[in-house]
Amino acid sequence: MPRRVVVERSTFASRWGMAVAIIGVLVLALAPALFLNSVLRTLVQFFYLLALAQMWNLLAGYAGLVSIGQQAYIGIGAYGLLFFADRLGVNLFVSVFLAALVAAVLAIPTAALVFRLRGGYFAIGTWVVAEVYRLLAANTQSLGGGSGVTITAAIGIDRTVREYVTYWIALGLAIASVLIVYYLLRTRLGLALRAVRDREMAAPTLGIHVLRAKVQVYVLASTICGLTGAVIYLSLLRLQPDATFSVNWTVFMIFAVVIGGIGTISGPIVGTIVYFLLQQYLADLGPIYLIILGAVAILVMVQAPRGLWGLVLDRWNIRFFPVQLRVRVKEDPSAASGPNETTEPERVRGRSVDG
Repeated sequence: MPRRVVVERSTFASRWGMAVAIIGVLVLALAPALFLNSVLRTLVQFFYLLALAQMWNLLAGYAGLVSIGQQAYIGIGAYGLLFFADRLGVNLFVSVFLAALVAAVLAIPTAALVFRLRGGYFAIGTWVVAEVYRLLAANTQSLGGGSGVTITAAIGIDRTVREYVTYWIALGLAIASVLIVYYLLRTRLGLALRAVRDREMAAPTLGIHVLRAKVQVYVLASTICGLTGAVIYLSLLRLQPDATFSVNWTVFMIFAVVIGGIGTISGPIVGTIVYFLLQQYLADLGPIYLIILGAVAILVMVQAPRGLWGLVLDRWNIRFFPVQLRVRVKEDPSAASGPNETTEPERVRGRSVDG
């Protein structure tokens, strides 16, 4: 019986997952009418942690750029919000997106500096740059100096309105962070990033402009981190350089990605859920909480080097975010084949697998 070659992008899990995700997003969009404000504030924390985890995974998991200085852009976004809203009098919510543009602009010269470094030097260099930005903020009196400052532009806005709008922006940010990574990985840039990650020295032989690909993904991740920083402090309203530029922000990102599964889209989602639950129920334990976080991280890295989602992929091969092309050969009963006719499979370009 003749056969035909079918090229598919989606999987059974991705189709059902999309349906469930749409329903979930609709429910979350209506959350202000369903839940108390305290629940909304908790969800905002989850949303911005998810966005941060996705961006660090994009850098380290797909581009091989292990940055421990992404807190720089969280701080830039926060102080950009302060500058536009309080100093220039721009609408508070519009200032959130303008702050992201500031992060994008500053990411370009920063990239020109840190991309002179490689490997561990790159990681340390990004941390040093973040500390430079922290010191600049701490020594600028118009931004509150080392003692910090409160965003007073929020005073004239009804608290309920501010919390609702903050919630919807945070929800949109979380959804956008996942979709942007998913879309990017299905483009030529996504293929280029994985080639650079796997064998940087050989990537130029495939026609890949390595530096340009790195700069593009770095600026993108930094812009979204800047937007996330603005959202965080739109909720908190109080800025202090040591907290705003704290390396703990990057530690949270790394923990969520490593626990969930680096190099997958679903991994940071799983890791953020695990971290968020541990934070909500164990944070009051003080130093014991940090010990538990460390123990969980060590246990997962030893028992599941690919993260929790890696275990799911190995056991059940469930892929909610497939970015590869799948080739299936199916029998075609509607076609008739003569005695001398043969079928030849089509040549299909494959893409690397993602969960």
